[in-house]
Amino acid sequence: MSKMGDIAATIEELRNAAAAINDAANWLAEAFSSTDATAKAPAAEPALKLEDVRAVLAEKSRVGHTAEIRSLLQKYGADRLSQLDPSYYKSLLAEAEVLKDAT
Repeated sequence: MSKMGDIAATIEELRNAAAAINDAANWLAEAFSSTDATAKAPAAEPALKLEDVRAVLAEKSRVGHTAEIRSLLQKYGADRLSQLDPSYYKSLLAEAEVLKDAT
């Protein structure tokens, strides 16, 4: 083989090695990127359900805050809890929690 043939073969081997390394790096990045994203993501807060909100509001109403609960619902654009947009559950509960028990 001539000197130019040897150089061409060496260049081809280097390109093949570089391609193999690149493929391995891509595979590793793909394999571990989903694991890293999952591990670093903070735990999602569980979504409040209608039943959870209803239980808190029923207790507040039972101890004398029916009018305040009704006002809070209207503040968020609903006449009844079942009409309330679930995106407001957390805010509604935060406001209802500060209502003191009537004694």
